Amino acid sequence: MKKVLTALLLLAGLQSSAQKEIAPDKWLKLFNGKDLKDWDIKITGHNLNDNYGNTFRVDSGMLKVSYDQYDEFKEQYGHIFYKKNFSAYLVVVEYKFTGEQVKGGPGWAFRNSGVMLHGQTAASMTKDQDFPISLEEQLLGGNGKDPRSTANLCTPGTNVVMNGKLIKDHCISSTSKTYHGDVWVHAEALVLRDSVIKHIVEGDTVIVYNKPQMGGGNVSHPQPGLLQEGKLLSEGSISLQSESHPVAFRKVELFDLSPYINDPVKLNKILHMLQHRPGAKKAK
Repeated sequence: MKKVLTALLLLAGLQSSAQKEIAPDKWLKLFNGKDLKDWDIKITGHNLNDNYGNTFRVDSGMLKVSYDQYDEFKEQYGHIFYKKNFSAYLVVVEYKFTGEQVKGGPGWAFRNSGVMLHGQTAASMTKDQDFPISLEEQLLGGNGKDPRSTANLCTPGTNVVMNGKLIKDHCISSTSKTYHGDVWVHAEALVLRDSVIKHIVEGDTVIVYNKPQMGGGNVSHPQPGLLQEGKLLSEGSISLQSESHPVAFRKVELFDLSPYINDPVKLNKILHMLQHRPGAKKAK
């Protein structure tokens, strides 16, 4: 009995320690709800931090991607990058598509945005480069009638391994439900260096892949030599997309897991607590 009590006390201590580790002040608010001072902007055809058409802006406490100052899209794909790179983390966004797609936006980009993971830096992109070498958690909204999953995987300049097989397809659908209309959706990505990445929607894991690495195409005009075939990606930038449809983000937060990555016991405890935290789904 004494051994059982000791084990229970030890377990309770670990639980309490983990709860303290994921307290609200441990979360990093990448978007502070006030300004974009910690972000870099890169739009195709424009220089670094030329926020053409005021594409990325803060409005009513939200980070908005807008096109009201565009006459036509003209393949001016854009990304807004948080200025710090990360290696192991849980990133959380709450997003909502609104309004109409800008004139000239491609059909596939209807209600389409994304969170780019393990990406190159904004400064390393060329003026005419369209997408950063990265792994995209693709965010899609429904058209009101057809199935259209979100938190899919797209791979600009990258490949991944799934079920032990190297996957070179550009986009792989997740198992998520479809979210029609202008509704807030809670999406997460769990990224553990170059070992495993999981996309999560409303608390459900909808796609899992391993060994993220450079390779393939679907990136135009990168710097020569930057794309090194087969090079594993263990860290990189996080960015949000502008792909021709207005979208708003009311939350962009991150929990840094790098302090625990070399301690499997503590890491698993933290991951369990994060999975079952009250904020694992969107606020109603």
